[in-house]
Amino acid sequence: MNTLGIEELDYQQTPLGAINLRRRSEPRLNGEILYEVKLGDEFLMSSLFTEAEVQLARMGLANLTGDDGNCEQKLDIVVGGLGLGYTAATVLENPLVRSLLVIEVMKPVIDWHRRGLVPLGNELTSDLRCTLIEADFFEVASSNCAGFDQSGPGRLAHAILLDIDHSPSHWLNASNSNFYTESGLRSLSEKLHPGGVFGLWSNDPPEFKFSRLLETIFRSAEAHIITFPNPYTNSTSTNTIYLAQKEVAPRPGM
Repeated sequence: MNTLGIEELDYQQTPLGAINLRRRSEPRLNGEILYEVKLGDEFLMSSLFTEAEVQLARMGLANLTGDDGNCEQKLDIVVGGLGLGYTAATVLENPLVRSLLVIEVMKPVIDWHRRGLVPLGNELTSDLRCTLIEADFFEVASSNCAGFDQSGPGRLAHAILLDIDHSPSHWLNASNSNFYTESGLRSLSEKLHPGGVFGLWSNDPPEFKFSRLLETIFRSAEAHIITFPNPYTNSTSTNTIYLAQKEVAPRPGM
């Protein structure tokens, strides 16, 4: 650990640049231990700001199970982007979840969890419902294949929750932009059960154009502003959660 209280836990080169996991104590928060991820010179995530990642899972699954959680069906969930694991861990808190596939393109991020370098790593890797898959979420989502589960081709998801890019118009990789189009989102919707939910985290305010695009593909679409305290600014900050729900299958005889 250096004189600034920063300990580098891992540093790896990836096709998107150097990714770095570090741990540090924050004197402005009474020495609270924080985990941070950087890609090159850009901060990707911090264990200090996780409220929207948690809400992505809770709100996405609430649209399936109802606010009181009463639902008989077991749920198969896909999360795009592992990060520090907060969305995935929140999904697993729901007892109705039967399986969780987490799609992560960066092998070092998966390794952090398997090696226990991040706080939620052991929790995720020890849960038999959770499978970490090294793959490009956008490539699979936009493909003609029927689903994300390589061991069960054609298996659909009840919810697909995405937290990779900064926003629908601010991408980590320019090639990701193809996903945020009508064709890309329609391909994704085909991997959902009828009534299934697509949820997306964004660091930016709601984008009206993207909401309208979701409305052309899904039965309903909403953008929710998530507010959380920011001790660095002594005020609050916001993220956006987009939720879109697929048309429910018609009942027999209707």
